Amino acid sequence: MKPFSSLLPMLPLLAWGCGAGNAAPAPREGGPMPSSASVQLRGAISPAHDPSILKDGDRYYLFTTGNAGDAAGLLALRTSGDLHAWTLRGGSYTALPGWARAAVPGATGMWAPDISKAGNEYRLYYAVSTFGSNHSAIGLATANRIDPAAPAAHWVDRGAVIQSRPGDDFNAIDPMAFSDADGRSWLVFGSFWTGIKLIRIDPATGLRLAGDTAPRSLARRSTPGAVEAPFIVRHGAYYYLFVSFDSCCKGRASTYNTVVGRASAPDGPYVDREGIPMLQGGGTAVLASGQGDGSRFVGRGGASILQQADGDHIVYHAYDRQRNGRPTLRIQPLRWTNAGWPIAD
Repeated sequence: MKPFSSLLPMLPLLAWGCGAGNAAPAPREGGPMPSSASVQLRGAISPAHDPSILKDGDRYYLFTTGNAGDAAGLLALRTSGDLHAWTLRGGSYTALPGWARAAVPGATGMWAPDISKAGNEYRLYYAVSTFGSNHSAIGLATANRIDPAAPAAHWVDRGAVIQSRPGDDFNAIDPMAFSDADGRSWLVFGSFWTGIKLIRIDPATGLRLAGDTAPRSLARRSTPGAVEAPFIVRHGAYYYLFVSFDSCCKGRASTYNTVVGRASAPDGPYVDREGIPMLQGGGTAVLASGQGDGSRFVGRGGASILQQADGDHIVYHAYDRQRNGRPTLRIQPLRWTNAGWPIAD
C-alpha cells in the first residue's frame, strides 16, 4: 500500500507515512548497491510518493500519489526541463471520479500513478483503495495534451481497467503499462496478497483486452513478506521486473527496498541473478533500504525506470531522516553490467 497524507505532520514518527507494512527477510543480493551518485534535484521534490515519469519532447512529466486534502492535489503533476529542477503544477484531478467512489467506498486518494504515451495519446493509470484492503480498482485517464498551466484540463476518465474484491487472491493497485517486442500491451500490478499480477490490455483503448485470461502471477513472497510497485522494462534480450519489498509509508522507519528479476518473455518466469524464481521470493537488490547504514534517505522504493538514449535512470521515493521522514523524490543513474543486470549508481 502506498498512499500518504499531508494531514499527518503532527505525528512525530509517521509524519509522512501511510501506515504499516510487514518487514520480511532481506532480498538475496550480491551486496547493497551504493547510492552516492544521485542526480542533484531542486525545487518541488517533496512530499512525493510513487513517482512515475515520462519524457516527451524536451520536457519531463512526473506524477505522484495524492489524497484528498493534499496541497499538491490528486495525482500531482511536476515538470522539469533538465531532470534536476522540478516545478509543481498541481493536481490532475479535482476529485475522485464517481465510478471510483462507488466501486471502493471510503477511498479518498488516487495512488501509484503510471504515465505513458501510446501514439498521440497520454495514458495515466491510477489505483483507488483503502489501506489494508484488496477492495481496490485500477482506473485510466487519457488526454491528447498535458498542460502544465492547467493540469486537470484535458484528462478524460475512462473508468475501471480491473477491480479486486475481498475473496480475490490479488490486489488491483500499483499499475504499470508496457508493450512487448511483439507489440502486445500489458498491465502489471499488485500489492501483498499473492503478489504481482499481469493482464493483457487493448492497445487501442488502454483498457483490459476482451477475453483476456485470469491474471497471471509474476512474483510473490511468503506471508508476511511484502511485494508491490511493479515496473517492467525491456533491455537487450530480457524483460526486467522491478518490485519493492518490505515496508513503505513509515517515515524514518520505512524498510522499502527495490529488487529485480528478469525473463525472456513478458509473462515470465522471472528469476533473479542467482536463478531463484521471483515466484519463490527471489529478487536481486537494486536499491537497499538504507536502514542501519547511516543513510539520510531510507525506504527506497516505488520506483519507475526512465530509459533514454544517453543512459537510464531509476526514479523513486525515499524518506528523508533529516526532515522527519518526509517522502522525497530521488533519481539515480541506472547502468547495466556486461551480464545484463541493472545497478543503481
